[in-house]
Amino acid sequence: MRAMVFREVGRPLALEDLPLPNCGKHQVLIKVIACAVCRTDLHVVDGDLTEPKLPLVPGHEIVGEVIECGASVAAGLKGKIVGVPWLGETCGRCDFCLRGEENLCDSARFTGYTLDGGYAEYCVAHEHFVFEILGDPLHAAPLLCAGLIGYRSLRMAGDAPALGIYGFGAAAHIISQVAIQQGRRIYAFTRAGDTEAQAFAMDLGAAWAGESGDTPPEPLDAAIIFAPVGELVVDALKVLRKGGTVVCGGIHMSPIPEFAYELLWGERKVCSVANLTRQDGQEFFALLDQHPVTTHIARYPLEQANEALEDLRSGRLQGAAVLVPGD
Repeated sequence: MRAMVFREVGRPLALEDLPLPNCGKHQVLIKVIACAVCRTDLHVVDGDLTEPKLPLVPGHEIVGEVIECGASVAAGLKGKIVGVPWLGETCGRCDFCLRGEENLCDSARFTGYTLDGGYAEYCVAHEHFVFEILGDPLHAAPLLCAGLIGYRSLRMAGDAPALGIYGFGAAAHIISQVAIQQGRRIYAFTRAGDTEAQAFAMDLGAAWAGESGDTPPEPLDAAIIFAPVGELVVDALKVLRKGGTVVCGGIHMSPIPEFAYELLWGERKVCSVANLTRQDGQEFFALLDQHPVTTHIARYPLEQANEALEDLRSGRLQGAAVLVPGD
């Protein structure tokens, strides 16, 4: 199979011919239809996440067809279109797993980081860590991380009517559609001068859009930070109501600068989102039945993965990049 392979920080991904992966006892072999490109992939190839398996096939927003089932997998999965998320395996035995917090499992393995992912024509995944996908696979691919992490972040933000979103990329453009349908007011914050992202947010129904550091028309009940910039925590606290919550939705963030205690006082809270659970996936896809979303995608052939990553890094994308091995 063809795959884009990461071998060391500072080197572009290389298009290589690899053996078809073996399908283990509890795994399914998937022919990849689409794999969305996530900011976490950037953190992997840029070295912000420091413990990848090497060499590595990145990618954890995968949609494809099950073409082979392992010996212990129900045969009914064969032929299904499934999605593969970031969380690839957990131990199932630790305290975190047993109390429904498998996202915190110390033995967890992650697709496109400690397990080979979907920047390839084929991949394998554990039978219990895939979701059946209905609808167009290309538009579904960003839901497998941007959508799921966006959902977990939204849930942690509580019932906040006035919700700020910092970093208006793939996750923001998905979850803001859900939040707006729930009757929330979305205030979108972008990097300085990014008028295209601000216009994109307004087109999706945001009540206001401005630059990070700007003051929105009303105090925020909660804020979700998707951009990996620690300074934004301080910016968000400055415009947060007492009792409000700042949710850090990324897996990596630059250092948070020192700030005055008065910004946190008033029972304001700062919390992080770590990975996801299978329950998140079940709830999120059920929620989309009530609040359907349109994912905005830019399509790239597999061999242009480096270009897709650079477009994401530079902020040239509105929505999500999606690799299509069949192109």
